[in-house]
Amino acid sequence: MSLEKYFARYGKATFTLFLINVAVYIVEAILSGNPLSISIGVLARLGQWNYAVINGAWWQLITAMFVHVGILHIGFNMYFLLMMGRQLEGILGPKRLVMVYLVSGLAGNLLTLLLLPANSASAGASGALFGIVGALILITGVVGGNMQAALINAFVLFLINSILPGVNVYAHLGGLLVGMAIGYYYGRQIKRHLMARMYGYGW
Repeated sequence: MSLEKYFARYGKATFTLFLINVAVYIVEAILSGNPLSISIGVLARLGQWNYAVINGAWWQLITAMFVHVGILHIGFNMYFLLMMGRQLEGILGPKRLVMVYLVSGLAGNLLTLLLLPANSASAGASGALFGIVGALILITGVVGGNMQAALINAFVLFLINSILPGVNVYAHLGGLLVGMAIGYYYGRQIKRHLMARMYGYGW
């Protein structure tokens, strides 16, 4: 399958984000000298080290959402990015998919900065991915008229994916809440649009 077919299959924005994450991981592996596990020194430079952010390395709040700690970490995250990202991109379009990824990831990283100690180092796309899934859940809940089920699904998703040791709960929570807020906003827009088409009035 050619590269163009992958873009068509998964969506331009989703597959571009996938390629960026993979490219960053290759750089991490080269710098670490180990493709399976990334050294703490590399994670502190490319991921989010709260001490560095506090002392001016604000860009780590962005770069950290493209950095992963090991081959399994990036493998699982990229699988969910391809599966969930293409769904949200199909609903909202490529620009809004990228917006959800970046804003949710940033929210998770800011919450990490506020609530974890200064010597904490973290990395991963999970905050951004929780934002994508949260947006999907809320869009479905609003359009389908079942907000209670949507909120329960979001809570269960957060609980299941945040109980393992070493998981950055704050990144998950920040990304999920922001993604849900975005999903609620666009879900209402989509529902109004559907109602307008159904009954023939403007919105």
